[in-house]
Amino acid sequence: MSDFIERVRDLLRAGDVRISEHGYDELAEDGLTAREVLGSIQEEVVVEEYLNYAKGPCVLLLQKDRAGEPIHVVWGIPKGHDKPVVLVTAYRPDPGRWDKTFTRRR
Repeated sequence: MSDFIERVRDLLRAGDVRISEHGYDELAEDGLTAREVLGSIQEEVVVEEYLNYAKGPCVLLLQKDRAGEPIHVVWGIPKGHDKPVVLVTAYRPDPGRWDKTFTRRR
């Protein structure tokens, strides 16, 4: 596990969080709330890291919604900055594209 995920966790615990406009759109599209995404961060599982992403490093996490169902959340830190952590997108993963744990692509 990289130092990046620890930085993301630290920023989340400190409340230094923003939600992108795209993130809000994706939350609404899948019937998710920012509160439930932020509330489930302590139970996350790292799925993939994108440390060289053009807009800044980010990480795909498996989290749970309020009903305990899987959700994927991409958290990133803008390139050239060390904060805030930004919710880039969040969605309900397609079971046809992921294994049964929702941590590996088919």
